[in-house]
Amino acid sequence: MANKRPHLESDIVTHASINAASHIYVVSAPSGTGKTTLNRRLIAEHPQIKLSVSHTTRAQRVGERNGDHYWFVTPAEFQALLDKHAMLEYANVHGAYYGTSLPEVERIQGKGCTVLLEIDVQGWLQVHKKIPSATALFIVPPSMLTLWKRLSARKTDTPEQTWKRFRNAQAEIAQCEYFHHFIVNDVLEAAYEELENLLVKKIAPLLSPAQGLAHCRKLLQEFDADPQIQQLKVQYGASSTALPR
Repeated sequence: MANKRPHLESDIVTHASINAASHIYVVSAPSGTGKTTLNRRLIAEHPQIKLSVSHTTRAQRVGERNGDHYWFVTPAEFQALLDKHAMLEYANVHGAYYGTSLPEVERIQGKGCTVLLEIDVQGWLQVHKKIPSATALFIVPPSMLTLWKRLSARKTDTPEQTWKRFRNAQAEIAQCEYFHHFIVNDVLEAAYEELENLLVKKIAPLLSPAQGLAHCRKLLQEFDADPQIQQLKVQYGASSTALPR
């Protein structure tokens, strides 16, 4: 889509086939909080829950399967979805477009399954305008230093890229007020039990919404005041390294 900027689609979902009775859950989380691990286990153990597959205009990589990793489409096809107001959310990442489409949600609902959207905070803000009945869950770390250690332990990024992910996490946590539920992923097994309880048994997580917001505020205060994080700001604060997709 290098030669044409996508049109902004309407905030109104016009598709009558969206089934309000078949619930839509959104799971967002900063990088490094275990969101992917938790979601993959959930859909493996509960086939009635299906993960929405995003559309993208980027090239298909070796080993990727269309309809499994992504729905790979041309820029013109992506634009056609926008023109029909058929994208719930989308973003441009390094020159390629990624987004969640209404047809994908309808495909899952047509099977009688619960829809799980694994999207970032900005994606959820777009979805919320169009499907306000969706339930949004935010997975957060027990502390910002714990998150930094988890990101650093990956060994897949440069230190500068790790710092950028860490800064992005702080910016996402600052949007916590837009979420309904919160899970602190301190112990993976306990976090999974909370996630499973919410989506399968309809049992709310251990933290109330107010407690979840308070925990997020604590994380933001830690980012601003912790001495180790202040040292990281001095060391990497000027970094603007682009992150790989």
